[in-house]
Amino acid sequence: MFEPPPLETLPFVWPLAGGLLVGLSAGLYLLLNGRVAGISGLTAAATGLSKGAPRTLGLGFLAGLLGGAALASALIRRPEVQITSEVWLLVLGGLIVGFGTRWGSGCTSGHGVCGLARLSPRSIVATGVFMAVAALTVFVTRHLLGGLA
Repeated sequence: MFEPPPLETLPFVWPLAGGLLVGLSAGLYLLLNGRVAGISGLTAAATGLSKGAPRTLGLGFLAGLLGGAALASALIRRPEVQITSEVWLLVLGGLIVGFGTRWGSGCTSGHGVCGLARLSPRSIVATGVFMAVAALTVFVTRHLLGGLA
C-alpha cells in the first residue's frame, strides 16, 4: 500500500497534484469530446435531463469521478469524513445547489475550471460571484455569528 509523506512536510503536493489532474482531465475532455467538463451538465446528461452530451458520456464521466475518488481514498488513506448534519438537511442543500447550477448554467467546476480557461465572460462573472459570496459567508459566520460554522 502506498503511504504518502506526511502533509506537514510537503503541504502543497497533494493539492497541486489534484489541481493538475483536474486541469488535465478538463482539457483532455474538451479536446477529445469538444465539450466542457462541467459536473452539473454531465450529471444532467447522465440522468437524461439534458439534451447536450450523450447519456453514456455523462454516465462514464460520473463513474470515473466516483471511481477515482474511491481509488484515491483507498490508496492515500486520508482522515475520515464524519457527517454531522441531518440527512434531510443534506438532501435539501443538494437540491438547492442542483437548482442553482441549472439556473446559473453551470457549477463552480464548470465555470471556474473550464469557463475561465476559455475566457468565457459569463464564467468570469459567475466565478467572481461565487468567490464573493464565499468570502462573505466566511466573514459572516466567523466574525458576525461568532464562528458557528
